[in-house]
Amino acid sequence: MPACRGQDFRSRLDARPRDVWISGEHVTTDISRHPAFANLVDTISQLYEMQHDPALASTMTYTSPKTGQPVGMSFLQPRADEDLVRRRDMMLTWARVSGGMLGRTPDYLNASLMAFAAAQSFFEDARPGFGKNVQAYYEQVREEDLCLTHTLINPQANRAVGAAQQKDPYLAARIVKETDQGVVIKGARMLATLGPVADEIMVFPSTVLKGQDEDRPYAFAFAIPSATKGLTYLCRESFDYQKSHFDHPLASRFEEMDAMVVFDDVLVPWERVFLLADLKRCNEVFSATGAVVHMTHQVVVKNVAKAEFVLGVILSVIDAIGIEVFQHVQEKAAEAIVALETMRAFLRTAEADSAIDEFGLLRPAWAPLNAARNVFPKIYPRLIEIIQQLGASGLMALPGAADLASPIGPVVERYLAAARVDARERLGIFHLAWDLSSSSFGSRQVLYERFFFGDPVRMAGALVQGYDRQRYIDLAHRMLDASVVHPTDHA
Repeated sequence: MPACRGQDFRSRLDARPRDVWISGEHVTTDISRHPAFANLVDTISQLYEMQHDPALASTMTYTSPKTGQPVGMSFLQPRADEDLVRRRDMMLTWARVSGGMLGRTPDYLNASLMAFAAAQSFFEDARPGFGKNVQAYYEQVREEDLCLTHTLINPQANRAVGAAQQKDPYLAARIVKETDQGVVIKGARMLATLGPVADEIMVFPSTVLKGQDEDRPYAFAFAIPSATKGLTYLCRESFDYQKSHFDHPLASRFEEMDAMVVFDDVLVPWERVFLLADLKRCNEVFSATGAVVHMTHQVVVKNVAKAEFVLGVILSVIDAIGIEVFQHVQEKAAEAIVALETMRAFLRTAEADSAIDEFGLLRPAWAPLNAARNVFPKIYPRLIEIIQQLGASGLMALPGAADLASPIGPVVERYLAAARVDARERLGIFHLAWDLSSSSFGSRQVLYERFFFGDPVRMAGALVQGYDRQRYIDLAHRMLDASVVHPTDHA
């Protein structure tokens, strides 16, 4: 079937009941109409519908090599420079819809899956048939245009020891047994963003398994439908408070939800298993296949869109209340401009320095992408701080849409007008700034960016350990050698 439409996504979501808990409520049907998820479903549906917009079709889709039908561009396996550009343009088009607020749009995991499929020999070497499983799953997700979530990490209990040393050996999801039908999994995983509305979940290792035999039951990679028996999504509270788009312009559209995933003796069919009890390959899977590079490429595209949007909000606040004359304001605006241009430079360099990898894919250069994913978690909280500093008390004096429409409306119109805009437009700008910088939704965005790829200290260590350091040591020593004064030299 061709790239799905918004209604296709909505229909299959409601046709496949799943086990979801939110705020003590058990939700199994009509997910698309539940207040906690309805606006998110509308947004994801809008993204899918863009694939059928005649003005965007060539950007959003390409021709399936299997069926000849149009399929999502994020599934394209890049083999030439123009392929990377096409993928980037598609991803940026989707990211700009939410201003980068949706971190787990379907293209994120599509990027990893297309890399896994190209590297199917990696999985086949683990166990005969696993490579075929990966390729078949990639084709299924591509042709059906499925929306995926994923989960990587174990529950936070005793962080000082591994999964095998917890008091409850089934706290972290682990292999219970192998059967003729497949593998039985029991335990929990964090943190499935978009989980309750995703068609399927990919369960991969977090790449920090210790390499000891006791950890083998926790080493696996598979994918199953969200409607699988025994699979439960346990959600945090929703930050979509069912307010108007005026009052909560971001949370009311882009609350993508995060959930713990509980596996209660879940049977994973053999055809859906990609790795099993293989510590080495589980730890290497993202780097060895190049999946982390293609996923990070998508993330940096998203971060460009996010930096663009935040800059737009900052400049709108400055312009509305006429504070651009102050030098400290100009300095803060400059920080946001530099943040955006830094992300753009990382992205352009990664694409310009791409090279064909051992699996025949054109892989963006890793060094600039790795630098970008280490920089943005530091940049983003600062950008949010700038909004708070510039908005100041204006972020607190925020009557809503109901006030504007009520008998107190003329008072609101009189006292909340700004230097260059009327009260209604000023309140719109500041509600946007509040939702971005100070609401529950905005705070979640900061936490999300801080830990997008995991512990920032561990990430920094991985950056250093994986970097070509000797090249620069040699450079320094060449300069040192050239400057040494030998005993026979004379002034």
